[in-house]
Amino acid sequence: MRIGELAKKVSMSTDALRYYEQQGLLSKPQRNQSGYRQYSDRHVAQLNFIRRAKDVGFSLEEVAELLKINFEKEQHSCHEVKELTLRKRDLVAERIAELQRFHASLSQLAKDCCGTSAPAEHCSILTALEDIDGLNH
Repeated sequence: MRIGELAKKVSMSTDALRYYEQQGLLSKPQRNQSGYRQYSDRHVAQLNFIRRAKDVGFSLEEVAELLKINFEKEQHSCHEVKELTLRKRDLVAERIAELQRFHASLSQLAKDCCGTSAPAEHCSILTALEDIDGLNH
């Protein structure tokens, strides 16, 4: 199948497919006599793998690592895949904690603000952002 057909089949743009190919995530397709790329069901499987890995939060760099392991399963262990997954999970947990801190700070700023149509020269949010210690209450 050609790139347009593949893109429709996996619901991705042709630009994304070309990008994945450039990045080495998608194996190089054969070319027909006219020079057109000819994709196979193997490419569909690779792209579905990439999509699922991205859907659970893996970066493209991590997807590349997982693909390498997937293609060379006999040379890798399940332990490697689990460690990669646990590292990603821990990074996600750190990001969630950071976002929760942002949420709490923004909530406090909003709570402390009068929110009226008064001039912003006395706005508690702006004052807190100007004051280096203003957000540490």
